[in-house]
Amino acid sequence: MLTLFGLLTALPAVLALHLLEPGLVLPAFSVLLFVEAGFAVIAARLIHVPDNAENITLWDLAGGFTLIGCAAAVFCEPDQAALLLTEQGGPRPASRP
Repeated sequence: MLTLFGLLTALPAVLALHLLEPGLVLPAFSVLLFVEAGFAVIAARLIHVPDNAENITLWDLAGGFTLIGCAAAVFCEPDQAALLLTEQGGPRPASRP
């Protein structure tokens, strides 16, 4: 399970590094981690595994994804997150000299 979530984190992160502008990578990574935390919580609710302090559970993964997602959100600037959420392909207003 840990390998699956590791791949689900690494592959989109590498794609984001290559496809997005540098200012948009941290907001995209933050959103990705929050989505993965949500999937981990859903999986943890559906798969009832007894709590064991010796093994990593899905709840631990969800907490880790949330913590790292919050850290990525703190390090990015608000205007970068707004750029990520606005329409990228639309016409731009003409600049006036």
